[in-house]
Amino acid sequence: LVAFGDSLTAGYGVKAKDSFAAQLQMALQTKGHKVEIVNAGVSGDTTAGGLERLDWSLQPKPDGVILELGANDALRGIDPKETRANLDKMLAILKSKDIDVLLAGMKSPSNWGPEYAKQFDAIYPDLASKYHAALYPFFLDGVALDRGFVQSDGLHPTAKGVAEIVKRMTPDVEAFLQHITQH
Repeated sequence: LVAFGDSLTAGYGVKAKDSFAAQLQMALQTKGHKVEIVNAGVSGDTTAGGLERLDWSLQPKPDGVILELGANDALRGIDPKETRANLDKMLAILKSKDIDVLLAGMKSPSNWGPEYAKQFDAIYPDLASKYHAALYPFFLDGVALDRGFVQSDGLHPTAKGVAEIVKRMTPDVEAFLQHITQH
């Protein structure tokens, strides 16, 4: 699997062994899954940046992709229509290459107002439905805004925060792996 995303995937501010990809791989292997998770996270990446590097990140062709992008778009107040279009293009590319996707959703921060949040937050469920992709509704579920799980910047998870994300997300990833093996 390729974990394709931004600093949340890359492991900003934590040791490589504590990154999302490393902790997820360990959790899955502990449960008996023979899986390698390639960390294709780039700190600061937006959906536009992800779209630009998607093709070369798929070499060699993975069995599946966990797509986690959009947090930086929301933090920068990028028009949700642009975020949607970029994610839509990425999902279309992955579908054309017959690569299964687990889409990791993101939520808008409240500072852009309710209309922005409504438009942004609808992107992930809408696109998951359009592409019949697996959806994990909110990548930072249980971690965002919890001082016990985030670094001093208030945004990036600590190693303990990443562990919480992995704990919450592992059942969805296991279901995704089962789907891939049946596909």
